[in-house]
Amino acid sequence: MNNKRMLTFVSWVFISFLLIVGCSQTTTPNLSSTPSPAAQTANLTISAAASLRDAMDEIKPLYTKEKPNVTLSYNFGSSGALQQQIEQGAGVDVFISAATKQIDALQKKGLLVDGTRKDLLKNQLVLIVPQNSTTVADFKDLTSPGIKKIALGEPKSVPAGQYAQQVLTSLKILDAVKSKAVYAKDVRQALNYVESGNADAGIVYLSDAKSTPKVKIIATASEKTHSPIVYPIAVLKSSKNVDAAKDFVQFLSGNEAKTVFEKQGFTVAGS
Repeated sequence: MNNKRMLTFVSWVFISFLLIVGCSQTTTPNLSSTPSPAAQTANLTISAAASLRDAMDEIKPLYTKEKPNVTLSYNFGSSGALQQQIEQGAGVDVFISAATKQIDALQKKGLLVDGTRKDLLKNQLVLIVPQNSTTVADFKDLTSPGIKKIALGEPKSVPAGQYAQQVLTSLKILDAVKSKAVYAKDVRQALNYVESGNADAGIVYLSDAKSTPKVKIIATASEKTHSPIVYPIAVLKSSKNVDAAKDFVQFLSGNEAKTVFEKQGFTVAGS
């Protein structure tokens, strides 16, 4: 083989090598350079009904252990107030309401990520009194002259207050006790009024009553006397971390979170 042919052969081999290397780099993705959504760093803001405070605080380290790259920030309040914050542009990733009314309103305005809304939890409504009280044995005892103040959530914005109003109406004692009502900004404040003795009785969720030894449960409202107590959850379109938000919603439906919710007095929807 003369020099000219040898040079041509070597050039052809070199060009072929470059083409093979180039194709392999183009067709083979670098999996390590593109983290999956679940592995990316994210900050999530969760707006949740005040009655969820204890359960969500207990769930936080469980989720952080599984997803250390995700930072959770909680915003607790009455469902109505949280709804208004979202409508006014608050940066919220996930909303958990204590009633369907607030989620319905946000859905009608197109503020929820399609397919993310689901019923997460259920609860019960109970009548409570301070631990040392002996004056109340049933809801109808609220009409007694000895009961001066009854703690209730503000019905216009607090679902627990709306449910309580339904119960009192069903029992035909609303008019008799309306003047005794001490309205709270959320259900936890209603609980605090009874804990501190600033109210003779209160109507709160079972989960709230179980959170403190300072009150005792006198009666549980029949489900026939009020609308179903359902806690829906959804991801907001305003979220900048939709995939991470969806993952957190999924975690709240899992076994670890279920154990916490049930311990706190909730019933997991669908179970």
